[in-house]
Amino acid sequence: MFKKASLTLLGLGALYLLAWPVPIEPRPWNAPQNQGYTGDYAPNTGLEDLELITLNGEYGPEDAAEGPEGRIFMASHSGAILAYDPSTGTTTEFANTGGLPLGVSATVDGTLYIADAAKGLLRIDVDGAVTVLTDSFGGAPITYADDLDIAPDGSIYFTDASTKFGAVAHGGAFPASFLDLMEHGGHGRVLRYNPATDETTLILDGLQFANGLAMNAAGTHFLVNETGDYSIKRVSLDGAEVETIVENTPGFPDNIARAQDGTFWFGLISPRSDAADGLSDKPFLRKIVMRLPEALRPKATRYGLVARIDENGTVLETLHGAAGEFAYVTGLIEARDGMRYLTSLRESHLGMIAPE
Repeated sequence: MFKKASLTLLGLGALYLLAWPVPIEPRPWNAPQNQGYTGDYAPNTGLEDLELITLNGEYGPEDAAEGPEGRIFMASHSGAILAYDPSTGTTTEFANTGGLPLGVSATVDGTLYIADAAKGLLRIDVDGAVTVLTDSFGGAPITYADDLDIAPDGSIYFTDASTKFGAVAHGGAFPASFLDLMEHGGHGRVLRYNPATDETTLILDGLQFANGLAMNAAGTHFLVNETGDYSIKRVSLDGAEVETIVENTPGFPDNIARAQDGTFWFGLISPRSDAADGLSDKPFLRKIVMRLPEALRPKATRYGLVARIDENGTVLETLHGAAGEFAYVTGLIEARDGMRYLTSLRESHLGMIAPE
């Protein structure tokens, strides 16, 4: 009797692993060989002197932007848009989107634009009033607005990281991104919102988790990160010209922001997973992995890393924090006074590095 029951349990377990429904339909692809932290990405101690700015109980400053008066505005997972004042060292709540703000961009008059994964593309006036600019395209909701930048004509370019795995519907930014990366279905896109006509148009689609976006200094192209493809593309404003300028990064590229000198900083939120790369051409096994307990699935690793590139994709500088004291780094912004601020999807602080 015991043997029969054991065989039955084994049979049910095998059936579960082979046939239980999962939310992804994995597509086969060939992950490039991970070179790790070598060459241009060789380890250093660049983040050793990182200072931490308290967020008063908030967490997840995914992105940040400097306002005209030098305040640093940042997102948080509670929906609060926080403002750090370097002159006083204090952090206060400036506004609240009531959603999941991720990308932040500021204009010279103090207006903020927010890519909110729950609400869409938002504008926040200088008095803190929040307005939804667009939350749908082609009759379907925008479910994962992620990052944004403003073109010279005032149009706002922003990423919709995944049209299939929305951040709210799938338990938050991190779980939704995991599903999209495991499927590798090309659900990411770049949209443009024209405030003069109130129109939203599609610029580029088929991206593997469209993440960070930043305009070049000339305002002729933008750079966009494909987290699931370990790459960065340079794209003309009309989407007609697309060129991969960075490929085979040793981690998952997240946000990207233009520095004061016209170069770009991007964050690598976690080192790559050899286990996940090994499953890239095995979609059936990726389904089985999705049926395993969460503790047994590939997961992000605590490590701090940002890299600076020129517009052609040449790596100019990296800053490492191997101890992972400030991890899940999404990016870095440079203030006008040279101060560098590091953002993170999960940390409860904003990182800061004083200029040399």
